[in-house]
Amino acid sequence: MKTLSAQQVEERFGITPEQLEQWEKYVSQGILPSEPRGPVITGPGRPMKFGEEMRQVGFKEPKSRVALIDARAAQLGLKRSDYLRGLVDRDLASSGLV
Repeated sequence: MKTLSAQQVEERFGITPEQLEQWEKYVSQGILPSEPRGPVITGPGRPMKFGEEMRQVGFKEPKSRVALIDARAAQLGLKRSDYLRGLVDRDLASSGLV
């Protein structure tokens, strides 16, 4: 990993050393001075990924088929769940249901 100098950071991103110091001070105090970009959800567990409550969906496949699913997901740079979710999304869209 390449480390940038303060001058390079300022030139590349327009962030001064003083701004970085102020941001570090805020973050170390737990202050995040910005506006949320989506709904703020509090409580235990992971935040909602898709803006609504999720339900578990599962099915069994032979090991050989799971290996092929994983290989294809990897080719696309996806996790298995995201690959399968995409297949379902495209099928539902093509059927006119969503």
